[in-house]
Amino acid sequence: MGRGDLSDDEWARLEPSLPQNVGRGGRWQCHRRVINGILLRQRTGLPWRDLPIRFGKWKTVYGHHRRWSADGTWERVLRTVQADADVEGRIDWSVVSVDSTVCRAHQHAAGAHHRVPRLLGCRRRPAAHRLDEALGRSRGGLTTKIHLASDGSCRPLAVLITRGQWGDAPQLINVIDRVRVPPSAGGHPRTRPDHVCGDKACSSRRNHSYLRRRQIKHTIPEPKNQKVNRQRRGSHGGRPTGFDSTTYKRRNEVERCFNALKGSRAVATRYDKRAYVFHGTVTLTAIRLWLRH
Repeated sequence: MGRGDLSDDEWARLEPSLPQNVGRGGRWQCHRRVINGILLRQRTGLPWRDLPIRFGKWKTVYGHHRRWSADGTWERVLRTVQADADVEGRIDWSVVSVDSTVCRAHQHAAGAHHRVPRLLGCRRRPAAHRLDEALGRSRGGLTTKIHLASDGSCRPLAVLITRGQWGDAPQLINVIDRVRVPPSAGGHPRTRPDHVCGDKACSSRRNHSYLRRRQIKHTIPEPKNQKVNRQRRGSHGGRPTGFDSTTYKRRNEVERCFNALKGSRAVATRYDKRAYVFHGTVTLTAIRLWLRH
């Protein structure tokens, strides 16, 4: 086992969730060797063509990652790993923090065709992909933003990829709706945390109303301009939002989660042209964090 490869315990927890070699066609490559190759590329950020030969053909490794990012395999594996952690009581639902981080896009990430790709050999119908490729342009160049919901143990519960210039407040509801931890015995997945914590960028009347409607306690500070506007409207401005300074101190948990994710160079810098492939890269890095804990 090389440095950064899956351990025997991690592979035993991961193998049942991966696609099986059924139906017509040739025999698949060893999934463990392929995933180790993907993990090496994510950790170092090297081009796919420069993968060591011990992982097999680079096209095979890249093809698996691209296909599993498109058909939702990485998403299903993440849900399975989270479900196992929830059964063992390793998910801290007390405070779920929401925030975002900007990733610089490499020059190789630009130039993708604006059309939904046709995936060869994909038995499942590919999920709906973004046509804008989640690339935004600012003074620093092309950027991509990762919106994240983290549990109290600094592990990702939900991931959303958008353009770099998109705000946090319009995406908070989308991030919370992506929190779905299925129970191991079947039934409805858990989608509601006990408490949600966010910074001023997540504050809006729409978000506060959404959290109150779902009966989710939240600690989101109100910006000064929103406070002045609410007071100017009088009784029509709504009631002020509550703020717990002690709970707000736990917002560092999502920052530490970002720090762990960006330990992978392929996450800190986006090299993937397609948004769904980069989403799969971030999701696989999140899976590795859950497996290591």
